[in-house]
Amino acid sequence: MLVIRDIFRGRRRFDQLQAGLGIARNVLSARLDFLVAEGILERRRYQDRPPRYEYRLTEQGIELWPVLMHLLMWGDRHREEGMPPSFIEHEECGGHPTMQLICDRCGEQLHARNTREVLVEQAQAA
Repeated sequence: MLVIRDIFRGRRRFDQLQAGLGIARNVLSARLDFLVAEGILERRRYQDRPPRYEYRLTEQGIELWPVLMHLLMWGDRHREEGMPPSFIEHEECGGHPTMQLICDRCGEQLHARNTREVLVEQAQAA
């Protein structure tokens, strides 16, 4: 799920994922291969020499967004004191998801394509 989370965050290249997750290259490679084989991710070549790929969510992978959102909300409710919460906001109005994944400001149904993650530093500056 952490690999999928990071791809939702825009980290699509192997080195970005490896640096962000801090896991061994062989472990990440095995996980990416598994997610591609299961149809959750697809590999797209972005460089020929040497061949390099980025990983994109398939429609099946994008369907995992509600699962990740509920895990994120659970984590925020049970985070250690002093740990910053995660901020997901509706791109159109800046509202936040309810437990039903409805925007708390405008009432629109939220999904992967109409929300964004806001970094804690950005949220504190606003």
